[in-house]
Amino acid sequence: MDRVQKRDKTIGKLHVISTGHQLPEKLAAITEQIIHQVDVIHLREKSWSDKQMIQTIQLLQAKGIPMDKLVVNHRVAIAHGMDTKGVQLTHASIDQETVRRTYPNLSIGCSVHSVKEAIYAWRHGADYLVFGHVFATRSKPDLPPKGLMELRRVVGHVNIPVLAIGGITPENTPDVMQAGASGIAVLSGILLANNPLEKTAAYNRALQKGGEQSV
Repeated sequence: MDRVQKRDKTIGKLHVISTGHQLPEKLAAITEQIIHQVDVIHLREKSWSDKQMIQTIQLLQAKGIPMDKLVVNHRVAIAHGMDTKGVQLTHASIDQETVRRTYPNLSIGCSVHSVKEAIYAWRHGADYLVFGHVFATRSKPDLPPKGLMELRRVVGHVNIPVLAIGGITPENTPDVMQAGASGIAVLSGILLANNPLEKTAAYNRALQKGGEQSV
């Protein structure tokens, strides 16, 4: 089958993003445990070499992780070469228009932090956005959170799905969904939890509750 025809625009509601604090073997073991309850796994490992990234993707493949549930952050050529679902772009990445033209098989996510950035990404080819940080988070102690009102503004200015990131817990997930988000992106809340599978289930219950309340 032609690679372009396989492209799937659906993004799901629960994205789990690697933390940068786990070895590939540990990350793969947790991913294998939770994969049936999450929509997408992001590999966001800035310190890994290209070789490490490829080897980790191969490890995930060996454990039966479907490539259509895997997104690679920033490294477009690896995402394409390993036939993953897509790539997550940041301000430091190649622009979305070039990615769309060069790698039309990839789903394109963009990380944004303002309405202006969101509109630009939407108009230049992004399939979905990850916006944040919405709530206070230990990973960014010196930056004030964007808040639910700004999340609503972003959602209201674009016509593609917006995922919320930053300080997302099962407790505040319903509020995020009621603000118009299409889903959430979680890092340590799942991957560094004492029981990742149990925590994943809690997030899914919260997503369902939030979706019901927003109807």
